[in-house]
Amino acid sequence: MIPENPYLLLTPGPLSTSRTVRAAMNRDWCTWDSDYNSLVQKIRARLVELSQGGTAYTSVLMQGSGTFSVEAVLWTCLKPDSSLLVISNGAYGKRMAQIASQMGAGLRVLNFPEGSQPDPKVVEKTLQEHPEISHLGMVHCETTTGMLNRYIPIADLASKWEKVFILDAMSSFGGIPLDVRSPKIDFLISSANKCIQGVPGFGFVLADRTRLQGCEGNSKSHSLDLVDQWKTMETNQGKWRFTSPTHTVRAFLQALSELDEEGGVEARYRRYCENHRLLVQGMEALGIQAFLPPTDQSPIITAFREPDAPNFSFEKLYNLLKSEGFVIYPGKVSQAPTFRIGHIGHVFPEDIRQLLNAVERIKFW
Repeated sequence: MIPENPYLLLTPGPLSTSRTVRAAMNRDWCTWDSDYNSLVQKIRARLVELSQGGTAYTSVLMQGSGTFSVEAVLWTCLKPDSSLLVISNGAYGKRMAQIASQMGAGLRVLNFPEGSQPDPKVVEKTLQEHPEISHLGMVHCETTTGMLNRYIPIADLASKWEKVFILDAMSSFGGIPLDVRSPKIDFLISSANKCIQGVPGFGFVLADRTRLQGCEGNSKSHSLDLVDQWKTMETNQGKWRFTSPTHTVRAFLQALSELDEEGGVEARYRRYCENHRLLVQGMEALGIQAFLPPTDQSPIITAFREPDAPNFSFEKLYNLLKSEGFVIYPGKVSQAPTFRIGHIGHVFPEDIRQLLNAVERIKFW
């Protein structure tokens, strides 16, 4: 018997999963057998389909958290004479810049306020003034605030100026419709334990085949060499270079099936949007305001301003809600005291209603 979870994870990942996704991990697999490696190939093909990449795109799975895949893309893409422009308005844009900096890569960072969209005019001016820039990188959903960054104008600029465009879609891919070809995203990065609703263990990259093949020999990291990982999976029909996270892979295949059963990305997006709508509406009725305006909020996670009350304590709120069966996230906004509530994963409108009832019951400020 699979035990029930003691609480619902209202976080941007790891997140609450279905019983059937968890049950898919209840057997062992041999990574030399074709019956396992065929599962990997099915996953790779389905990811390309979800990205709408067609034959021009391929997918690579990479052990570790999503950050490992971000770093793998940077090691693989950047040559000694490359220069990366990172467009940042939160912690995960800063993380991309930090990785590039520690690699010793050519780097320029455009920092925008946490509560503001990146300005395409500023980006284009930077491209005009710095022709050495070869790559643009940004985050789609910045879970620091829940900001859904408008990546399309930036991707258009990358195409116009013939730059390689890298999109960290860690917490949005599979939950928000997009097309990697229009406008072109050269490298899209995501993770098993986000909107596909799998469990932690690997990340993945959707890549333009020609771009990826052109990166052979770039990486100074052996384990994070994306081209080498891709060539091994292509040549050996799903084989990983190093130990494969077999249980996570099998759970992810089940999660992909459940995405299809729900009606695909569009249907999941509608559920997430409804979760978000109910949450913001209900919290505002309780006197708790969202940090971002509605036009900028993602259906992934919402940052809320802490109530302006002398007796408010996030730790107390956290523990009281956990005792009611809900786990939320602390704030990450530097300019304002906030806390965050996610609405992705195996979470439905009725769960959000129950959360709001719990907040009303335990309200102590």
